[in-house]
Amino acid sequence: MEAKIRLYVDQPLGAGQAVALSQDQAHYLTGVMRLGEGAAILLFNGRDGEWRATLAQAGKRNAIAVCDAQTRPLHLPPDLWLLFAPIKKARTDFIVEKAVELGAARILPVQTRHTNSERIRQDRLQAHAVEAAEQCGATFVPEVADLQPLDRLLRTWPEDRALIWCDEASASAPPSPPRGGGMGWGGSGLPTAPAAILIGPEGGFSADEAATLRSRPNVTPLSLGPRILRADTAAVAALTLWQAACGDWR
Repeated sequence: MEAKIRLYVDQPLGAGQAVALSQDQAHYLTGVMRLGEGAAILLFNGRDGEWRATLAQAGKRNAIAVCDAQTRPLHLPPDLWLLFAPIKKARTDFIVEKAVELGAARILPVQTRHTNSERIRQDRLQAHAVEAAEQCGATFVPEVADLQPLDRLLRTWPEDRALIWCDEASASAPPSPPRGGGMGWGGSGLPTAPAAILIGPEGGFSADEAATLRSRPNVTPLSLGPRILRADTAAVAALTLWQAACGDWR
């Protein structure tokens, strides 16, 4: 029987390993998808690759799957982080979902001067990351960090990790050669991994924040074209550009 349903589990996976599924997963498999004992599913845990498993016990509250064989090894995404200022709930969820699909290795919400949301539910966003990985076939689930101030994050920023700053102010400026190693639309020279992409809030970066970013030697400003993009669109565009130029799409 072909296995089509993928589930994330936080348990070891290996040949003959019995895996107790959560109550929600048991209900989904038996009550929603109508699977019974003997049905095949796919399991992954972000460490041991993807495994085909057989339901040995299938109840609406309890289910146990036994691993048969590995279907895919663990595939780690490039060492690329996404930093973004949270926006409205549904659009923040969208950013996390697309970051997983596009191969971000870590997702860090940051608080800026003009960030609209002062708090997030880190556990809920992590659950969205898990669901996205289940749907897109990923074998790795990136960590969604808790919200932290941008200035604090910059103070402890690793010297060996490039920071690609998506500068919305450059969208309306006349075309000019990239300054300080920056990359304009259609240009080249994006930093390779380890790297991170920074997407600002809907209100843009403050003058102080922009000045701090310009002063840092490991920051590369990036224009995303002649139009100012919404934050969620900018995240998708920037991740796509980096993956096509430096990531695992080539």
